[in-house]
Amino acid sequence: PRGLRLPRGGRAPWAGVTAFPPCRYLLYASGDFVKVHSVNTEETLRLLGGHADLVTGIQLNPHNHMQLYSSSLDGTIKLWDFMDGIPIKTFTVGSKLLALYTLASAEDSVFVVIPKKGERDTFQLVSVKLTKGAGQDLEGKELSVVLDGVGASTKQIAFGREDSYVVSVKDLDLQVYFFKRKLLNRFSLSTPKTKGGDNRFSCVVCHPAEDCIATGHADGKIRLWRNFHDRKAYTYSALHWHHDIVMDLAYSVEGTRLLSGGVESVLVQWHNESSCQKDFLPRLGSPIECISMSSDGVLCCTLHTDNRISIINSNLRFSRSIQGLIKSRDVKTGLVVDPRTKALVLNGEPGHLQFYSLQSDQQLFSLDIVQRQYIHQAGLKQSDLVKVAFSARGTWLATVEESEEVTDPELQLKLWFYSEETQSFVLNTRINTPHDNHITDMCFRDMDELGDDSLILVTTGRDCVFKVWVMVEDSDPEAHQSVSWSCDFVGSYHNYQATNCCFSEDGSLLAVSFEETVTVWDSLTWDLKCTFCHPPGNIRNICFGRLTCSKYLIGATDYGFLCCWNLLTCALVWSAHLNVVVLQPDPLSEHIAAVSWLSKESSLFVFKPSEPWPIYIQRNLCKEKILLAAFVPRDEPEMISSEKYLWLRKSQLFFLTDTQELMTLSTKSLEERLTPSSKQLAVEESLPVTPFSVLLGKHRRQQAQEDIDLGKPVVHTKQEQASPAVKELLHTPAHVLPSASFLCTIFINSLLISKENKSAEEVADEVEMESEKAEDETDEEDVTAMEQEDTSHMELLGEMTCKLSKSQEKELRKIRKMDYSWISAF
Repeated sequence: PRGLRLPRGGRAPWAGVTAFPPCRYLLYASGDFVKVHSVNTEETLRLLGGHADLVTGIQLNPHNHMQLYSSSLDGTIKLWDFMDGIPIKTFTVGSKLLALYTLASAEDSVFVVIPKKGERDTFQLVSVKLTKGAGQDLEGKELSVVLDGVGASTKQIAFGREDSYVVSVKDLDLQVYFFKRKLLNRFSLSTPKTKGGDNRFSCVVCHPAEDCIATGHADGKIRLWRNFHDRKAYTYSALHWHHDIVMDLAYSVEGTRLLSGGVESVLVQWHNESSCQKDFLPRLGSPIECISMSSDGVLCCTLHTDNRISIINSNLRFSRSIQGLIKSRDVKTGLVVDPRTKALVLNGEPGHLQFYSLQSDQQLFSLDIVQRQYIHQAGLKQSDLVKVAFSARGTWLATVEESEEVTDPELQLKLWFYSEETQSFVLNTRINTPHDNHITDMCFRDMDELGDDSLILVTTGRDCVFKVWVMVEDSDPEAHQSVSWSCDFVGSYHNYQATNCCFSEDGSLLAVSFEETVTVWDSLTWDLKCTFCHPPGNIRNICFGRLTCSKYLIGATDYGFLCCWNLLTCALVWSAHLNVVVLQPDPLSEHIAAVSWLSKESSLFVFKPSEPWPIYIQRNLCKEKILLAAFVPRDEPEMISSEKYLWLRKSQLFFLTDTQELMTLSTKSLEERLTPSSKQLAVEESLPVTPFSVLLGKHRRQQAQEDIDLGKPVVHTKQEQASPAVKELLHTPAHVLPSASFLCTIFINSLLISKENKSAEEVADEVEMESEKAEDETDEEDVTAMEQEDTSHMELLGEMTCKLSKSQEKELRKIRKMDYSWISAF
């Protein structure tokens, strides 16, 4: 496919709230997109896409609050009409843009942070003049340096009262540059000698109405700087409550309140810059990274390290939150798909499973598996969730939790049943120490058509055995449930460690890998049927083929071999030298995705086990190492024209990298991917669904079906095949359109009919036929009906009809139009 993108779950580097009556909107960056969220309805209204890399800053246009500026690592600044989701201008700067600032006093320029050329880890604050022009893509190459040696974070630069000065903090230094006086004042703090003291700056914010600078520090202190116009007469006072680094600060609109947040997960509100007057909003769930105030001061929002935005009222009352994909410390469970909701299931908060909806881009719910209070203390050994498996229908969930002890870990296997009454999973069985060592893999037997009575769970462990768990009726009359789980069979192979397991599609065979050997077992009698081996190297991944390829077994070794065995002949069909780190079969097709890691780049290979060559190869998929992958079934099969990408028709492939970025493959070009956000602007799509519109749509569908049943040709007009650019042009509001001279050529070309390879005689015949079409319409319908009737009779006789050429059809029309009334005189 044409693009790899980060669609969801990316952490927002900056979040901003802005208020417009009667609704409020929250704008935040997420990966390479900007999202417009409704605070009242809690839904995502717009998805602004167009940047080719991570969005590093967003700012409202100070001269038009219906517009938004965004900067990205791709070196561009975009101006959006975010209410309609339309990009207005794109300014190409060239350098990586790490932060973005806009000022009301600067009409035609913005401020950005860029790397300094020729120096590593050194950054500059520069002013970018935004060129005015008729086109949409413009150059922003006119840069002027404002400050050198600034920090790369947005929180380390702030602009003062009436935009008269700019402040920058980094390490132990504070810089203040006055624009009108062109004066630069530097202030430095000394390194404290006391234990636990750390004066390094972490963030800075300026008072909106006074000449006062508030800075946060690594030791939890907040310093308020005044009289900084004079290098010698400056003063500062300190506020101290946080026990660790102050991660962000924000002033209220009036400047009477100062908000601070840090690792304590507590929002602190300081009144009148006094340490004696402060309020707290505790238990926000995770450390606070950023704080932002709305333009009317009614709301503030906090961005947390678990990829969540909390919306808080001005009276310091929690209102609601927006939960994205939680980035866990280590995704040990893998990427698992819930068969019921088609949600991605993986590690969330410590000891929890998160169910993340890819359709709504929100967390559905979080399930507490460990059910113990997690203590945030370094070096403390605690239990965590390591394995997850669902049954075919999603009614049963198996989880494994273990302590972080390397030797003699504390293990628990839990079986959960989905309750329709509570709409959640309820614990059914807890098994202590299911294995004597770490559990390496786990899977259910997927025999959906047989029901829950045929459910079997298999676990493999480093204790050199695999165990089979089955449901049994609970004989205890006081038990709350009628069934429970118990061990039914224990298997081993030459005292080797069991590493992987999987069932065949029909559930009749179980494959278990023991170091270098793959064993195949009968799931009814638990007899060992055959073994496969491809030395050297241990088996890293195994999977069975599906549908027409169900007779094949695929395995990947840690020595860089991908092997395919035939289960009927027990022979090696083919092998390839490939360092496969992820092997993921598509549950709805025969295709298998293999991700390799070589020379610091990840590559994708998609193949069928029955064919020794891949059907799709995507090298240099991304620079990060892909650790996990999952096929997520689509709600409806996607219409894909290219045969090369048909393997993505029923399922969508998602990846998780070692930096915990969730990625997916897109079969559409950049223009086609951006068009859907603009299509939402169409009037007919924005209108509410009414009974009349439903009835009209049903009538049109019935009419189209009747035409197809009657054999009427479906006519596609040129306008229906217009390019996405022209569709976007027609849906764009007039106040953001470029000049008419710029649009004329594009619009006229879209109306032209493409020239086909036709002879001059055919073109002349078609022109004459079109002119005669109106007057001969009735006769043509009769002739067409007769021709169809004759054709049907001929087909019944097994004969083929001869198609007349256009010249012959023309002669027949001339004969039909002749006047034969003179014959009646004879």
